[in-house]
Amino acid sequence: MEINEEPCVYRNPDAPCVYRNPDAPVEARAQDLLSRMTLAEKIGQMTQIERAVTTHTVITNSFIGSVLNGGGSWPFEDARPSNWADMIDGYQNAALASRLGIPIIYGIDAVHGNNNVYGATIFPHNIGLGATRDADMIRRIGAATALEVRAMGAHWAFSPCLAALRDPRWGRSYESYCEDTDTICELATLVSGLQGEPPKEHPNGYPFVAGRNNVVACAKHFVGDGGTENGTNEGNTIVSLEELKRVHLPPYLNCLAQGVSTVMASYSSWNESKLHSDYFLLTELLKQKLGFKGIVISDWEALDRLSEPFGSNYRHCVKISINAGIDMVMAPFKYERFIHDLTDLVQSGEVSMARIDDAVERILRVKFVAGLFEHPLTDRSLLGTIGCKEHKELGREAVRKSLVLLKNGKHVDRPFLPLDRNAKRILVTGTHADDLGYQCGGWTKAHSGLSGRITIGTTFLDAIKAIVGDQTEVIYEKYPSAESLASSKGFSYAIVAVGESPYAETMGDNSELAIPFNGSDIVTTVAERVPTLMILFSGRPVVLEPTVLEKTEAVVSAWLPGSEGQGMADVIFGDYEFEGKLPVSWFRRVEQLPLNADSDLYDPLFPLGFGLN
Repeated sequence: MEINEEPCVYRNPDAPCVYRNPDAPVEARAQDLLSRMTLAEKIGQMTQIERAVTTHTVITNSFIGSVLNGGGSWPFEDARPSNWADMIDGYQNAALASRLGIPIIYGIDAVHGNNNVYGATIFPHNIGLGATRDADMIRRIGAATALEVRAMGAHWAFSPCLAALRDPRWGRSYESYCEDTDTICELATLVSGLQGEPPKEHPNGYPFVAGRNNVVACAKHFVGDGGTENGTNEGNTIVSLEELKRVHLPPYLNCLAQGVSTVMASYSSWNESKLHSDYFLLTELLKQKLGFKGIVISDWEALDRLSEPFGSNYRHCVKISINAGIDMVMAPFKYERFIHDLTDLVQSGEVSMARIDDAVERILRVKFVAGLFEHPLTDRSLLGTIGCKEHKELGREAVRKSLVLLKNGKHVDRPFLPLDRNAKRILVTGTHADDLGYQCGGWTKAHSGLSGRITIGTTFLDAIKAIVGDQTEVIYEKYPSAESLASSKGFSYAIVAVGESPYAETMGDNSELAIPFNGSDIVTTVAERVPTLMILFSGRPVVLEPTVLEKTEAVVSAWLPGSEGQGMADVIFGDYEFEGKLPVSWFRRVEQLPLNADSDLYDPLFPLGFGLN
């Protein structure tokens, strides 16, 4: 193979370097650069590594194409946005110093705001956004998130998740907008918010990024991740091709029409065929039939999961995944092994050079479309957008619109809400009333989330204290004390906030779906003595015991609202109406699951779309 070993310089008219010419067509730039690359440089571009093992030398010597950070991987705890920018720019300068000067693309799990970064605006998780049914607001959230991601130096947000939630036992339920395919399609506007909106004549399936205030989006997890048997994470979705296309595929078609630049393959399987090695779905369907021209990226260490035990027979896993159509591999820590094995596979002819060139051309295409060659470093003028007032107000709006009122008064003609903000004395209790980490849920600061004041934000208790009258006494107890219960007649009403603790992925799989921390008992104990509003924080429907529904005056599903807790107080105290509608059917008993609106036997506690106002 003949290659040009010298980097070209565009300003030399005798040796024009098309790839450095910002005015040249993207396809011409990508093909020109590809023609100049060695095999090592090409495989380096296909490699994405974790920041914890990233050094400038590794980037330069291994020609690394992309860096990411896992959840909870920071420059240091509570690092400020400028610290992130310093780190990422350092990596970028190392990449620019390589022979061809190909910039890295830095990816981050910004799945409900830029949730890894201290002080960023944390928006409600997708299931809460699904309750809003507000496509334009979700687009605006995408645009705000893009600014907060670009401000700290990253270029790529691994969102949105387009899963059709078919079983709430799944540990990633909150990453889904809805159980209904059409609704997910309508709410996939996050892509246009993140990347910008392409012109009408933009070719379907071709990557698009509008400018420096936008980021590369990632439609995930292709395909069928929300339909696994028993809601098992990384499990098996047992459906016909017809049903796969009817229930799980349409949101991807919507995103391809928006110019989504990347698609992430799912850990899960379709009828026992693991998605990361499924040539039919990744290449024949997504790339060839649907015309996707961007990057197909693996999930975190997904190649290790292609064999039993995990991580064994790695060379074979590399072979079947790359040949199936994976273009870039998240090899966060085993990148040297990945590079070695893929190099050997190409040299032995088990992976063709045509497959490598296709993958690298796609990667370069996205980098050119995203403007990384012209603007590789952080635009520090954007730093002030992180956690700015405008974005916090948007988060507050999203919280208001996401709340679903499940019950309001024991009698139809006597609603309990809105609450009286000038009541003399109120009791606020429960594990979730004053815990920002619980309020935000998983994928916040750490992979599985954390408890406590983990970032800058307003807890539910903060919000209540801010909105009630000056003469109102707020008594807060994490767990209701015997003294408070004994003097219950002294309270005008109680607000009890309970729910799930944070989780992510497989750690969230749950076959029982009971409210943790004896939540139901706390609610009923208080509600037997004081008129009670129950606020439920959860990433999915959970078991609502008949006694809970009977004894409480009102029940509100708040989902996982994020950092802007004031939005909850805005609604329960009557400044705004309840607007949220259930994005998923609420089961009576776990034995009913899976339960969807299109089920033959549909007997939910609350149906899809339910919500009082």
